[in-house]
Amino acid sequence: MFIYLSKKMASPNSTPLKCISWNKDQGLIAYGGDDGLLKVLKLEIQTDEAKLKGAVPSNLSINQTLGGHSGAVQVVTWNEQYEKLTSSDQNGLIIVWMLHKGTWYEEMINNRNKSVVRSMSWNADGQKICIVYEDGAVIVGSVDGNRIWGKELKGNQLAHVAWSPDSKILLFGMANGEVQIFDNHGNFIMKLTISCLTNLSGAVRIAGIHWYAGTGGYIEPDCPCLAICFQNGRCQIMRYETDENPVCIDTSMNVVSIQWNHCGSVIAVAGSLRPSNSDVEINVVQFYTPFGEHLRTLKVPGKQMTGLAWEGGGLRISLAVDSYIYFAKIIPDYKWGYCCSTVVYAFTKPERQDYCVIFWDTKNNEKFVKYVKSLMSITTSGDFCTLASKADDTQPQGNAELESGSHAKYVLILCNSIGTPLDSKYIDISPLFVTMTRTHVITASKEAFYLWQYRVANKLTALEINQVTKTKKEGRERVYHIDCSPTGVNENGTDFTNAFTATRDPICCITATDKTLVVGRESGILHRYSLPNVVLIQRYTMNRAHHLSLNCNSSRLAIIDISGVLTLLDIEVHSSSGDTAGSQAFIGDSSKLERKDVWDMKWAKDNPDLFCMMEKTRMYVFRNLDPEEPIQTSGYICNFEDLEIKSVLLDEIMKDPERPNKDNLINFEIRSLRDSRALIENVGIPDASQFIEDNPHPRLWRLLAEAALQKLDLRTAEQAFVRCKDNQGIEFVKRLGNLQSEPMKQAEVAAYFSRFEEAERMYLDMDRRDLAISLRMKLGDWFRVLQLLKTGSGDCDDALLEQAYNAIGDYFADRQKWVNAVQYYHQGRHQEKLAECYYMLEDYDNLEKLTNSLPENHTLLPEIGQMFTTVGMCEQAVNAYLKCNQPKAAVDTCVHLNQWNKAVELARTHNMKEIKPLLSKYASHLLEKNNILEAVELYQKAHHFLDAAKLIFKIADEEARKRTRPQRVKKLYVLAARLVENHHEQKKTSQQSKTKGKKSEATFALAGLLEEDATSSDNRVLDNAWRGAEAYHFFLLAQKQLYEGYAENAMHTALHLREYDDIIPAVEIYSLLAICSAASKAFGTCSQAFIKLESLESLDQEQRLLYEDLALEIFTKHAPKNSRKLERDAASEGVAEKLPTCIVTGLPIQDYHFWMCSECKHCALSQEISKYNYCPLCHSRVG
Repeated sequence: MFIYLSKKMASPNSTPLKCISWNKDQGLIAYGGDDGLLKVLKLEIQTDEAKLKGAVPSNLSINQTLGGHSGAVQVVTWNEQYEKLTSSDQNGLIIVWMLHKGTWYEEMINNRNKSVVRSMSWNADGQKICIVYEDGAVIVGSVDGNRIWGKELKGNQLAHVAWSPDSKILLFGMANGEVQIFDNHGNFIMKLTISCLTNLSGAVRIAGIHWYAGTGGYIEPDCPCLAICFQNGRCQIMRYETDENPVCIDTSMNVVSIQWNHCGSVIAVAGSLRPSNSDVEINVVQFYTPFGEHLRTLKVPGKQMTGLAWEGGGLRISLAVDSYIYFAKIIPDYKWGYCCSTVVYAFTKPERQDYCVIFWDTKNNEKFVKYVKSLMSITTSGDFCTLASKADDTQPQGNAELESGSHAKYVLILCNSIGTPLDSKYIDISPLFVTMTRTHVITASKEAFYLWQYRVANKLTALEINQVTKTKKEGRERVYHIDCSPTGVNENGTDFTNAFTATRDPICCITATDKTLVVGRESGILHRYSLPNVVLIQRYTMNRAHHLSLNCNSSRLAIIDISGVLTLLDIEVHSSSGDTAGSQAFIGDSSKLERKDVWDMKWAKDNPDLFCMMEKTRMYVFRNLDPEEPIQTSGYICNFEDLEIKSVLLDEIMKDPERPNKDNLINFEIRSLRDSRALIENVGIPDASQFIEDNPHPRLWRLLAEAALQKLDLRTAEQAFVRCKDNQGIEFVKRLGNLQSEPMKQAEVAAYFSRFEEAERMYLDMDRRDLAISLRMKLGDWFRVLQLLKTGSGDCDDALLEQAYNAIGDYFADRQKWVNAVQYYHQGRHQEKLAECYYMLEDYDNLEKLTNSLPENHTLLPEIGQMFTTVGMCEQAVNAYLKCNQPKAAVDTCVHLNQWNKAVELARTHNMKEIKPLLSKYASHLLEKNNILEAVELYQKAHHFLDAAKLIFKIADEEARKRTRPQRVKKLYVLAARLVENHHEQKKTSQQSKTKGKKSEATFALAGLLEEDATSSDNRVLDNAWRGAEAYHFFLLAQKQLYEGYAENAMHTALHLREYDDIIPAVEIYSLLAICSAASKAFGTCSQAFIKLESLESLDQEQRLLYEDLALEIFTKHAPKNSRKLERDAASEGVAEKLPTCIVTGLPIQDYHFWMCSECKHCALSQEISKYNYCPLCHSRVG
């Protein structure tokens, strides 16, 4: 940063000042002094013209005296949220002022009459104020004047108070140098640890406490923001109130006040300093970063400084000295650069902890945003930009691991002009100073400098890119310690171990061109190295440099030292264009040029003797060390080329950085360009030609050539184009020379100078509509081409008309205006683009119509098929693939969309053999993931019913083993059996289609069953498909009958279950039989069931004993005999076993007329089934 005093303002009657405060939102300045002096000022708002010129405001728009205090006003503080001013004097009187209709009035007054107010502080949202008195009294009040709480800190003299950013903590600074931490209710928490006074004894008074509230964002995550400074110059900056490792600074000053700027990037420390060579103290303001790095020192005249205050934007600072207010203008060190007509700049946001980097394309007024954590610098060169930042530990670093195995701490990111990363390099040396050339990024820490030869993809083949990514350090990376003297012979430039060795003379700045590198050290010594082979050529001794810059041919070095003095150093034999051979400058000569208060400079890219520099708010252009008249501006210099200087008003852009305005870009022409243009306009081409001959420059010759072309002076134009080496201009002049018509020449010249409307009008006046159309086609103005084609007389070229329609369609498609694009593509008959537009519009009906309109085997059909596939429209995709004779793609689409039945059908129709292996493979994949139901659905859709049935049987068996949900098990067995029936029907149908001629249905059925028997490997599934369903049906039926009170029927059903002991465990069957028979008093059957249970091998001894005890208990009370009726029924069991069983009652069917289910082929009594709408077993509809 650079700072200088810009304005001085005296107080009324030369009254000494005591305090000052600047309202950051409204721009109001309040200052207080002796005799009750309290004034509110506001500097006038600058006009746009004044902003462009960088003029410092000198007039006051508000200058009002506030009367109310009788004693010296010692404390003033603003409540910016509520536009209130709070002031206090030496008598303890506190006044809160409010603004009403442009005048300040007293809103509230408080006088404690016991002690003097030492400090007042509003919290971040302006809701609360904390007032501390010297005698230890603390009062916290609200913005509306109500007292919230008060406290007496007895035995303590208070000096300062500060709120935390979240308003939850209060810091109280004591007169003895202690800082105590309280919560926002006045409860003591702890004493703050003071680290900066560890080597001192005795009490040291606190000069200031300022806790930055984060309203402008933070320059780095976890950035120090709490500053505590003592009168002896010791200062500590903490991240939070309990930070054990604060940043400690010894300013060696007698400090009176401290304050952060608007974004917490700079802290100003005001006070006095006694130079080592003088007995007189001088007023100074020291500027530091939050990490303790010293930035600048500002010397201020006067005897006693009493306060300082920052402006809201951080561009000015006000100082109260004696009876004067001094204003200092600050030139911030923005993180910014300029490349390829793009301004790159960074700023912080309150809601984010990283930097927002804007790539602003000034030609198209487009901006691209990129967020970077812990950004350190932005460096630009040519078309590229390098962002240096601290590495993010959470992100992978690729080949960034160091030889020690640890991760790199910093990263260099190479971007193009829209912020796209092209390459990156992780390094372990701190990139404090970065410069770029067309081939290298060079960065330096305080001890070493590092060279990285970057490469970009558009200059490399794919093979080279692959080789570059594999190469880590060899050849492309080199590092050198500043104390080494590289000779370029047999040196290992990739040894990073020495890069961290401390040096007594650290690096302070660097600069480079394609062939020279210059490194500046804090002692003032400059090292000059050759590039690309790094060889130390020479050392120079100058003042300590702050900024270095080499001219375009590396013959002269510009040096701006830390005090803002610019000098030039000839580092190669240099002879200016106007010098004679005897007036050459020798190597190492320091030029006689010396300019003060310089904060920026830029060499011309095309002339080693031209440079421009910023001196306060004036820009000077030097040619051969002779300055032109200054230009009033405060812009940062972007580029100096073709006798034009481009600068940008970054101060104005940073006020609203997310919306940059082209008004903040300024182009300046240097005097020779302005004079040449004036000569051409006012005197004529011959005199101007002579002037340019005396002051040659390609831009001037181009200016002359363009003027000659305007007047059709082709000879002069050709000579001028030759002098500026413009081959295209020379060819254009020759083409003009071959034209015979004067109007034609004028039209061509108009087009050359981009006056296209005028050129088109000339072509049409000459009845050369073809040339007008050709001109518009070259410009890409297809709307005008279409208009010219339609308005002309005669028939227009159909091919050209279609080209225009399609080009306009492309225009709308590029902007994603698909509806408009469709209209023009339709007229241009561009079927490929039409298909794309329909797809983007999701207009699949028209896309299907387009498919139907295309001829067979059209090249667009596969693409349309893919479009339909991506949106899941299987039928349309299949039609498109079949129309272009790609059945395999159609099958693949069906498989992809899980339409397996369609896939099998297509495979069979087109005699494809790949479908069965594919189906099996997919099913195996699902089964490996245990997605059995999905596999079942897959087999079912593909009509592989038998495979699906096997899987369902497997699931049913597993569920049966759990013995928890018999209803679910029955349903699974029914589903499996129905799938087997579908398999039978499929086989029967396929056999019918295979057999030709007239045969009976029975013959077909028999043939199908024989084929099944020959091919099936699992007869259990085919022959006994309904057995599992039957078992669980009767198992559930028996229990239902038992609970409904039909115990005898339940016993008969349970007796029937004995046939299914291979499906249902025998213990469950006979347990159910024993219960049912006991309920029906058939103790004989019950006895047989207990006998069976006691003989089961699956039961352990303990379970057998339980059954025996239960049997003993039952049969001691009841004889193990059945009734006569039950004995008759048991006698007829042998006959009943041959009869079908009713699935409704579980009883044998003895009638000749009964009902049979068409699906499962099971029977029921007619009078019983009439009560049901669905089959009780398979649940198919009855009748």
